Amino acid sequence: MKLTILHTNDIHSRFENFAKATTLLKQYKQEDPLILEGGDFADFRAIELQGTKGEAALDLLEQTGYDALTIGNNETFNGMDTLEHMSRTSRVPFISNNISKLDQSGIDGVYPSIIVEKKGIRILITGSSPDLGGFNEGLNLHVEDYKESLRRVLDLRKGEYDLCIVLSHVGTEADAEMAEAFDEVDVIISAHDHQLYTEAKEIHGTINHSAGNFAEHVGVIELERSEEGWSLVQSTSLATEGVDPDPEVLEILKKNKALAVENLSQPLYSLGHPLWHDVVEENPLTNLIADGLRDMLECDFAMINSGIANAGLFDFVSRKKLIEVCPSPLNPTAFEVKGSDIRQALEESLDAQVCLADGKGPGFRGKFVGSLHLSGAEVVHDGKAVQQVTVGGNPLEDDKWYTVGSSDYLHRGSGYPSLANNRNEFYRPEEIKNVIEIYAKSEEFVESARKPRVIREGVLQ
Repeated sequence: MKLTILHTNDIHSRFENFAKATTLLKQYKQEDPLILEGGDFADFRAIELQGTKGEAALDLLEQTGYDALTIGNNETFNGMDTLEHMSRTSRVPFISNNISKLDQSGIDGVYPSIIVEKKGIRILITGSSPDLGGFNEGLNLHVEDYKESLRRVLDLRKGEYDLCIVLSHVGTEADAEMAEAFDEVDVIISAHDHQLYTEAKEIHGTINHSAGNFAEHVGVIELERSEEGWSLVQSTSLATEGVDPDPEVLEILKKNKALAVENLSQPLYSLGHPLWHDVVEENPLTNLIADGLRDMLECDFAMINSGIANAGLFDFVSRKKLIEVCPSPLNPTAFEVKGSDIRQALEESLDAQVCLADGKGPGFRGKFVGSLHLSGAEVVHDGKAVQQVTVGGNPLEDDKWYTVGSSDYLHRGSGYPSLANNRNEFYRPEEIKNVIEIYAKSEEFVESARKPRVIREGVLQ
């Protein structure tokens, strides 16, 4: 008895590539394959998802014929309401054995495991989601240790299946430990760290495969069952480059994009003053974000990089504009950092080359790092070096710990490494685009954002 397993992972809403992957997936239709997704399929960077509450992703999964999906971190980033709407609505089962709501109640539509039958084979499919640490509370998530959760599922389902597959979104290093620890697991589909295996690995008798990311490959595993158990016949990762896109996927994307644009383009409110933006120069849009973060997080002061935004806001605000201006799914974050590390970051921010450096980092959807903007603090400089920094009117003390309102991007030290020397972080579930939406409607905050906080000596303000 042979079984073909097709799998993808970490597509991150690269739907143009996914249309090509679908073409490859459909080529195996006559073999009645098992089609699985390892998580981070739905990345809310895509306007099709933002404007349909994730339903565009469900349309794609269903049309392509997926049998199950495990929940990666990106499926949670648009909030519990959206995740639950997707999992409750989807005809493709959402699977995770180790996440629940913060109060440990279940997430509607999320299954710890399912059993699918193919060619008379009873296949147990379960999934492990990543522990996001400090983000869990802000996302209203409780994440259990994946090994304890997997053991519970295996004990509960004992005797009910012929083949066990784990869709694991905890990373390949953890998956190697999983293979060593659980003899009952036959196949692990790995995700989260974007590893591409040209062919499956066998670890302690467990078959382990990963298909990279961004729908650039489709994983293929062919198994055969004998009296001795399951064995690997062959495996590969098929490249999607050069493959013709599936026309039905393209049509679904076209339909959902039109719907999303219509939903998101409705004006929310008008702006009394333009909020222009610049990567290097101090600008009112980034100042507004800083002011909003200080108010929302109730910190000593706030600091945010201008690269968090791609453009300014003029005339009116809509959710479509907010996505275009600030596409990064980064969260308001408070943390404590020493004055000396703050001073170093502010010194670096005076260097245009630092501001114009590639801003690449987890969750970042912009281009440049950008200069640092402040709220509740002021910097005086001569163009090359910081002359004075005040926080709440008092001089910055190098050895003092300050509570800073910012984003998880700067909290990790992205762009400004000294800020990674922090402690006692706290996250909010909103995204930075939500900070703009909340505070740009306030004339008081818009007016305040026009006042400079980074002052060059000898230059009239």
